[in-house]
Amino acid sequence: MERIELGKIDLSSPELAINGGKRVRDRGWLDNFTTGDEEKMALARVIDSGYLSKFEGSHTPDEPFCFYGGDEVRALEEEWNSYYGSKYAISMNSATSGLYASIGALGIGFGDEVIVSPYTMSACAVAPMVYGAIPIFADVTDYGSLDPKSIESLITERTKAILVVHQFGIPAQMDEIMAIAKAHNLKVIEDCAQAHGAKYRGRYVGTIGDIGVFSLNVNKTIQSGEGGVCITDDEELHYRLALIRNHGEAVVGSAGYENITNIAGFNYRMTELQASVARVQLKKLDSLNRERVELVEYLNSGLREFDFLTTPDEPDWGESTYYVYPLRFNPEVAGVTREEFVEAVNWEGIKFYQGYVKPLYTQPIYQRRHLFKNGYPFTAPENRDSKVDYSMGICPNAERLHFREMIIDEHIRLPHTKRDMDDIIEAVGKLLSP
Repeated sequence: MERIELGKIDLSSPELAINGGKRVRDRGWLDNFTTGDEEKMALARVIDSGYLSKFEGSHTPDEPFCFYGGDEVRALEEEWNSYYGSKYAISMNSATSGLYASIGALGIGFGDEVIVSPYTMSACAVAPMVYGAIPIFADVTDYGSLDPKSIESLITERTKAILVVHQFGIPAQMDEIMAIAKAHNLKVIEDCAQAHGAKYRGRYVGTIGDIGVFSLNVNKTIQSGEGGVCITDDEELHYRLALIRNHGEAVVGSAGYENITNIAGFNYRMTELQASVARVQLKKLDSLNRERVELVEYLNSGLREFDFLTTPDEPDWGESTYYVYPLRFNPEVAGVTREEFVEAVNWEGIKFYQGYVKPLYTQPIYQRRHLFKNGYPFTAPENRDSKVDYSMGICPNAERLHFREMIIDEHIRLPHTKRDMDDIIEAVGKLLSP
């Protein structure tokens, strides 16, 4: 659509709510509840069984307990495989646990480096450090996912993996990333916490790399309160993920398993209660995604004409599912700062947020090079020659997005409708001078 010259932003108008005028929207914004009678019935089924969990931290347990969990957990994993076309699914108590377990399962540790995003949830960068490896931050594209060009420039002989985040539910450029990984013999973890059901060139994200990690946190498109699922087509990785999930150090002896590096005994297990809810939610995923995509497309059509905004239009390579609505603001074109724009829009009853997350390398653990005692893992002998740089300016796109351009809206989801999107569009248009 060709943009229309509608005038510039004028924050002096007495009609604006920030100046005492009437607000565009007086109604509150609603919470995104996706649970109902089906989830109640699933929970009742588990409670009536008497078994709220059936995990056993032993390789040869007595029934009904099992190293691989109970009926609901294993049914969820089978249904997850059926949906995504993966060979193996391993439920976790969170996607954070899934990321940690993925690093461990790949055998990554001291002396290694993992390329990660600076513009995402903090666990993505902490996961390598749990095992003694060093996170290296690559820059992101305007879509918020890792920029393949930035990845290439950071690879050293220490690099062992790339942890890709499909940020905001928009697929990353996986062809380029997988080509880099293949050329340098690197493993790829896909963080799909925000991208349930998203596709890259017809393939579900999470099925392209070595391990895909999904979140079932309460804020995600589908949820079980807390929870997560990893998927892989590699039988060995599946077993290692299961060992790390469930007290692996107590299992490897009786199992006769020799590759015990990183098989520390965590408890990342999902309960039968969580799994029963997740099974119901998985059945709702396609319909929930359709609702989100429809609202995003409608909002895009209304905001695209404003030349100071860049809407999250679908990339050529993928099908997005939109965890949130990422909108980019151009202060030079608008003639006002992002802060001034967001304040004025929010006075109209809208609820925009500035930025997303401050680039992770600005956090104290990176600026001070200190996570564990004595500065480990940074001061570990194996890591002392790692040429890590966490200074401002290393990821200019991430810094530009966070500090100048990115605006987030969370309301492109049920129970909101196109009428609610109209309020957003009207509020933005109200700021323009005739």
